[in-house]
Amino acid sequence: RCFYDQKILQKTFGEWKEWWTVCRERKLSLRAASHYRHLLNNLIFKAWRAYVCQQQGKRNKYYVAESHAKKQKLLRTWQRWLVYVVVQRTKRGMQSVALAFRERSCLRISWAVWRRRHHQNCTGREMNVLALQHWAQSLQFRAWLQWRELYLYSQNDKQRETRAVTHHQHWELKRCMEAWLGYLNLHRAKKRQNELAQEHHRNRIVRQCFSDWRLSWECSRRMHAHQKDIEKLAARIALRRVFAHWKHYVLCVEETRQHELAENHYKHHLLVLQKFWNRWKSRL
Repeated sequence: RCFYDQKILQKTFGEWKEWWTVCRERKLSLRAASHYRHLLNNLIFKAWRAYVCQQQGKRNKYYVAESHAKKQKLLRTWQRWLVYVVVQRTKRGMQSVALAFRERSCLRISWAVWRRRHHQNCTGREMNVLALQHWAQSLQFRAWLQWRELYLYSQNDKQRETRAVTHHQHWELKRCMEAWLGYLNLHRAKKRQNELAQEHHRNRIVRQCFSDWRLSWECSRRMHAHQKDIEKLAARIALRRVFAHWKHYVLCVEETRQHELAENHYKHHLLVLQKFWNRWKSRL
């Protein structure tokens, strides 16, 4: 009977030791999995933060380049307009000088002709008074016609210049408006793409966190189910092999301690998950 009791005790102790080793290995594997998930989440968060910083830098560079391009375009337009104004002023000055020179030349020619004819007809002034008066009137009428023609020509030239300036201004306004509309459409498209990318990134982060939480919940559920199976197996062993009172007391104390350790580990794991979830929400 003593030998039988020793064998039963050895067999029970071996099974208890094997069960305790399995529980310890499972605890270590749970700790390793929790540490790996925490490290993976940190790496994902750092990569996401670097991506956001890079996108913000690109947007700032794009805004600076766009502002510089607008300033350069406005500067080129202003320089061209100044050159056009200078050329038009030069043309008007040259036209005025040409008109004055033409008037002086016409007056000199007319004055020379009049002096020559006056010298030739000095002796017969009384006889040619009517002819001279008629000639003077015709000369005045012709000069008036020339002056009228020059005045109309200058007025038409001014009107053409005014229409050319107005057309150039309308063309510049139209080109600037088309460029601005193109930039506005491009900015809207890029803003829409950025919003879609951010929404996709948020959905991916939420799905990943939900998947991690679901895996953790499945692991805890399997652990509780395994604990229940172990408790049933321990009860059957206790019923099948009647231990002494002190052995039963020792096993109960050890089992209680293991349950407390498991519950503390599970609570610590839930606290870590809650802390990471709160940090992720604050970051988002």
